Amino acid sequence: MKNIHLEPLGNGIQIYVSESYHFSTDTILLADFAKPVGKKKCVELGTGCGTIPLLWCRHNKVLEITAVEIQENACELAQKSVDYNNLNDNIKILNADLKELKGVLPSGYYDVVVCNPPYKIGGGGITNPESSKLIARHESECTLDDICKTASELLQFGGKFCICQRPERLADVMESMRKFSIEPKTLRLVQQRKEKAPKLFLLEGRR
Repeated sequence: MKNIHLEPLGNGIQIYVSESYHFSTDTILLADFAKPVGKKKCVELGTGCGTIPLLWCRHNKVLEITAVEIQENACELAQKSVDYNNLNDNIKILNADLKELKGVLPSGYYDVVVCNPPYKIGGGGITNPESSKLIARHESECTLDDICKTASELLQFGGKFCICQRPERLADVMESMRKFSIEPKTLRLVQQRKEKAPKLFLLEGRR
């Protein structure tokens, strides 16, 4: 991994990022939208370098978070941040495929599941030759149905699932949620400026 360095997240928490694994404004917006209150059991599907769990732990040290990531290098970087911030009691980094969590994580156990998924359908758009960016941007390793199915299996009744996506995929996300018994409840559209069309949506569904 190239150019590994620390970046501040606020309240004394810092994160290791690299040329291949870093975070975007979308990640920060999703973390705030999905922020758990109190002692909650949480899962992030596709944590990357671990930004969302670290952001959540800035002001909440009673969370139990499992951060799932398929890429081994990203897991190593995320674990490095967890160790640096002494958050091993709160955050567990799990190197696994989100499609294969049955028997690995307990079903019907979690209060919150969150995911910042690939925005482009597999085979859509310009494919990035760098594998880490391909996985982050295109549905090469999982689909929306894979994500919603896993979220539904992990959530307890009444638990919430939060996701962000491009506005043109809103119907796809809502259809996939309902297919796996997650009812869309709260929608937030994100605009760069008031006169601009939304560039992102944040959606919360309930199991």
